[in-house]
Amino acid sequence: MSPDTSTLAAEFDRHRSRLVGLGYRLTGRLTDAEDAVQDAWLRLADSDPGEIRDLGAWLTTVVSRLCLDRMRSAAVRRESYVGPWLPEPLVSAVDSDPGDIVAGQDDLRMAAMRVLHELPPDQRLALVLHDGFEVPFAEIAEVLGCGVPTARQHASRARRAMADAAPPERVPLPEQQRVMEEFLTAVAAADLAAVTRLLHPTAAVYGDSGGKARTARRPVVGAEKVARFAVGLIEKYGAELVTSARPVLVNGDLGLLFPGTPETGPRVFALTVREGRTAEVFDIVNPDKLTHVEF
Repeated sequence: MSPDTSTLAAEFDRHRSRLVGLGYRLTGRLTDAEDAVQDAWLRLADSDPGEIRDLGAWLTTVVSRLCLDRMRSAAVRRESYVGPWLPEPLVSAVDSDPGDIVAGQDDLRMAAMRVLHELPPDQRLALVLHDGFEVPFAEIAEVLGCGVPTARQHASRARRAMADAAPPERVPLPEQQRVMEEFLTAVAAADLAAVTRLLHPTAAVYGDSGGKARTARRPVVGAEKVARFAVGLIEKYGAELVTSARPVLVNGDLGLLFPGTPETGPRVFALTVREGRTAEVFDIVNPDKLTHVEF
């Protein structure tokens, strides 16, 4: 590697975490994000650095365009996806630094990412770039291949959709731990009444399998239905399904790793808290989304 290339690589590395975070927000897949960032590096290495006035802005635009292609292709594939689609979980040890991509980023919690990825690709990109990365609408319009008013409209519609969905806000980890322990204790005991009391009235379960593992094929909505679903799993597979779990951070929130059984397979579990009770449960079992997870 020549001195000039080494200098360019060092400058690129200063932007890498931010770019991977951008790619993950847009695609919901860490692999897609990393691939887009690597492709951006190859394009940078083949370019004339002297013609790039703002490297950060240039890289943001390149990664956004690369991700947009992936997002539009993925939108077509998701039409035939089996069950709910959730982002690939970002898993780290409870007692470790979750990393630059996740640390302090409330918009990366699973509840927010689920809603974000229900948006059409153009709306998602406009919202993430403008509200999350402070990219001017003129540059967003160039990436999308539309006029500035249309780019503004995409972001506005996305913002309204996020506000209407109102995903639960992140609560402190000690409260998350209390809620999760109470919920899992009641589930392990197959105590239907206790589980129901511990659930928020609007509670929901989102299981992502892609048809490749066992979980709910459709969202389970409402405290009573969620309670019956959770207790039904224990009655079918035994309390070991819960007691074998290991605490981790999932997108910066408290979650669990389940090594699974031959019947159930491994899974990543996370929940959100609303008004002191379990509000949303995310059960990610699609093996394609667990390749980065060490069980």
